Amino acid sequence: MIIRTLTDADVERVLPLLPAGRIGVWADADAFRARLATGEYRPEWTWLAEHEDSGEPYALATWWGGPDDPLPAALDVLNVRDAEDSGAPDDAPAPADLRAPEDRRDTGTGDDSRTDLAVRLLTAAHSAFAEAGLDGPPDYHVLLPGDWRERPEAVAALGWRREAARRAGLTASLERLRFEWTPETGVPRTSGRLQFRAEPDDEVFVDLFRRVLEGTLDAGSGSGAAALGAERQARKDVAFYRDEMAGDRAWWRIAETPRGRPVGFALPSRNPSVHVVGYLGVLPEHRGRGYADDLLAEITRFLAEEAGAHVVRADTDLANTPMAAAFTRLGYRNFARRLVLSAP
Repeated sequence: MIIRTLTDADVERVLPLLPAGRIGVWADADAFRARLATGEYRPEWTWLAEHEDSGEPYALATWWGGPDDPLPAALDVLNVRDAEDSGAPDDAPAPADLRAPEDRRDTGTGDDSRTDLAVRLLTAAHSAFAEAGLDGPPDYHVLLPGDWRERPEAVAALGWRREAARRAGLTASLERLRFEWTPETGVPRTSGRLQFRAEPDDEVFVDLFRRVLEGTLDAGSGSGAAALGAERQARKDVAFYRDEMAGDRAWWRIAETPRGRPVGFALPSRNPSVHVVGYLGVLPEHRGRGYADDLLAEITRFLAEEAGAHVVRADTDLANTPMAAAFTRLGYRNFARRLVLSAP
């Protein structure tokens, strides 16, 4: 097997490795072409394994980044050719030459050869990204059905990918619930207890982000604060939502009582594809009073009525049950799960 980056001439050849609806494959053939055109996918961020003699592609890994990002942000696609991709019978064994000579121990996935090849692909790409200046390998985001644990085919599809990611250094995992709002459920309204206003001063939001880190149930922000300190994490969060997300900074709102006392903040936003609930936070002294519903209602209303959103999506950690309950109360549907595999 030869491991290398994509060239323009390879695009059509690798499309069979992008079957629609496959676990571990965020982009089908059409989305792959579209994101290459926008710069979210790039040849140097897309790695393939091909047969040394025939040149036939057997594996593909594609990383995503913003159009202006110098380095990739996340692994979107990891697929190794199987019987379904190749047109061979379902019970056909994996080609013998897929098996790497090293590290053939049992992975428990039932397909060591696919795991081995995926490890080689990820390791080669991670090394190249490190040489280009990336501080640690990008996270791997795996989109899963909500009931994936009860679906043997989903468990199997995740199993060899998760093991390959682990052996390539992505040993930490975080499961997140994915929610979606559409207009059919109606635009939610706030209780009227709070008033919302714009605030142009980033320092005000830095202070609010810092304060909501106390007791947060968001694993990413909490672990970041533990490692960097609350102040640095708050500045990092503000910079991310201001500079990396496609939503307008002018959409951000502070939530206050009628007397002007801050209760929290709401960040309507969007990514390159869809409008999203960027972030919402309730200050510790105001928690337990249902204010998260008001903040989420305002974000949803703003995106639907002022930003023209036809769909609003959001993720929350599986362990963040209060936030998941708020999404459900306000008409959001839990349509999938996202497993984030990352380096510690």
